[in-house]
Amino acid sequence: MKLKYFAWVKEILGKDEENIDIPMSVKTLGDLINWLISEDEDFAEVFRNRELVKAAIDLELQDYSYNIENAKEIAFFPPVTGG
Repeated sequence: MKLKYFAWVKEILGKDEENIDIPMSVKTLGDLINWLISEDEDFAEVFRNRELVKAAIDLELQDYSYNIENAKEIAFFPPVTGG
């Protein structure tokens, strides 16, 4: 599965994307986040306040209960504002 990172998420992690193999026990976006946090302290910093990180699964914004079993790409980014 491809993970992509944008804005300050990318800055904290020091990369803009990566391909990962996730454990079979990871079923939802929330499960993925918990697993990432357990694997790397930089993810703990990124997700310290989860409301500040949005996720798009295969280009569609989703909440943390979304099932990711068939996802090809997940992007993490801060909320976007504009004027």
